[in-house]
Amino acid sequence: MTALRAGERLVGLGTNKTLTCGVVALALIVRVWVAASGNFYWDDLILAGRAGTYSAFSPDLLLYDHDGHFMPGAFLLAKIVTAISPYNWTLPVITLVVLQALAAVAVLRLLRLILGNRPIVLAPLVFYLFSPLTLPSYSWWAAGLNSLPLQIGLAWVAGDALLLCRTGLRRHRVSGIAAFVVALLFFEKSVLIPFVAFAVVAVVYSVDGESAPLRATWRAARQLWIWSACVGAVWLATYLIVVDQPFTLASRSMAVGLLEHGISRGLLPTLIGGPWAWQRWQPSPPWADPSVLLIVLGWLGLVAAVVGSVRRKRRIVPILVAMAAYVLASEAAMVLTRSGPDTSYELGQTLRYVADSAVIIAIGAALIVRAPDRRARPHRLHRSAVVALVIAFLVSSLWSTRTFVDSWRDNPTTDYLATARASLAEHTDVPMLDMPVPTDVLLPFVYPNNLASRVFSPLPDRPQFATSTTELQSMDNKGHVVDADVSPTRAITQGPNPQCGYRVEGTTVARLPLDGPLADWEWTAQINYAASKDGELVVGLTDGKDVRVPVRQGLHQVYVRVIGSGDALRAYPITPGLSVCIAAGPVGGVLPDLPR
Repeated sequence: MTALRAGERLVGLGTNKTLTCGVVALALIVRVWVAASGNFYWDDLILAGRAGTYSAFSPDLLLYDHDGHFMPGAFLLAKIVTAISPYNWTLPVITLVVLQALAAVAVLRLLRLILGNRPIVLAPLVFYLFSPLTLPSYSWWAAGLNSLPLQIGLAWVAGDALLLCRTGLRRHRVSGIAAFVVALLFFEKSVLIPFVAFAVVAVVYSVDGESAPLRATWRAARQLWIWSACVGAVWLATYLIVVDQPFTLASRSMAVGLLEHGISRGLLPTLIGGPWAWQRWQPSPPWADPSVLLIVLGWLGLVAAVVGSVRRKRRIVPILVAMAAYVLASEAAMVLTRSGPDTSYELGQTLRYVADSAVIIAIGAALIVRAPDRRARPHRLHRSAVVALVIAFLVSSLWSTRTFVDSWRDNPTTDYLATARASLAEHTDVPMLDMPVPTDVLLPFVYPNNLASRVFSPLPDRPQFATSTTELQSMDNKGHVVDADVSPTRAITQGPNPQCGYRVEGTTVARLPLDGPLADWEWTAQINYAASKDGELVVGLTDGKDVRVPVRQGLHQVYVRVIGSGDALRAYPITPGLSVCIAAGPVGGVLPDLPR
């Protein structure tokens, strides 16, 4: 294994131990601050809501097609976190920080396998640990549960592949396959992990002078590649069964616009610690908003790095091509899966779709450093110049991190959840009709995950959400539970019996005409009734789902959520001997009373 420098091995940190540990510790402290500054947001509520609705190993939880994502591991972890303490942000912070720490260890391990115990390891390590490129996906819990396991898998499996080629030990094959499987459970993009690992080993062979690097890579870790292919095939079959996510053929202008925003205004400024500034439109997440100067500097920095590397190093063209291919593939995946007539170009500037490129760039930089020099005695950069560049990047990145946190803190969901949690706990005695949460918390297109019954399902202290209630209450946009009324769109007309209105009894289905037709929607009917005894009615629209409604003996009101369309309500008793008189009443939407 001379081509892989078999004499190199992972040894103690030596004289670099304190500095390396300090850099990692500082990065984790910063990431703790970033995570603690956030709160539950958007998809986090979907994860928690489904965790509160379904059992831990329910297919409805683990095999859910989450907007094209197949992520059973993320849903299972969300189930555990939610079961321990629902909507307690401390636990997601812990999961994010732990995953980030594991990613830091995996990347450090791989960089030292490539470069040995050299101080230059700190340069790509600092880039990975502090790059704003990973901030948006890290700070958002749901996104972090996708991105961080992928980052761990990319670095760990590549490291195991190198160790397997160097030592031949079976444990590295087992460890690599296990890391691949775990990453696949959290994010479908993890299917790329074996390809990245193969490329890393092949490039190491190539820069070390191996004449047939691809063949050597296959032979040295054949079992790892075969088992990875088997795992990937099983996963792919499952993914195609579970997920219905057709690719979108974007228009040329849309594709060009997304790529330009994603690369020039998104990725490139992060290479020098940008973007320094962020913008957002509620309820969207922040996106990078670099100045023109920073965009130009990003391009100049990239060109200088590529030209300088090519002039100084041999056998690095495959490295540059592989890095560019990975980034462009990530951007292309964004265009194919997220573009549409309502897509904004700023989507590319959110950086979530290329966050894992931080690992690829760090690996690529290390491989370039490992590559042989073109000259026998090359002119080397002075250590102080390298240190100055690293410090400048660190300062720039920390400033971008601070401005990101300022933008990320502007989250209406934080106050809404706190208010709703307290208010729901004070109104546990009467069932509530279901309703969507405000649009700045979850938009309607995620229905039914935007319903209050789903979002607040993990909370132990809350009213039951039902299809009927004796007291009409609703939640306002701040999260307060307030009294409500039926805002009439239509009305049940006066019945033919002056003393009874519409009599509902026996086995006959009574028809309760409305004063006009209703479109297909969710409506609330105020049923004013007098019942001969306690029992149950079935109520529904002409074309719609039937609802079982409890009634009490005597004169009462009940509010019923009916779904469907038609020009009349249908009603019949299911309790033997029950007779009910129903009077006129409104049918429409629910209008909450605003708190004074």
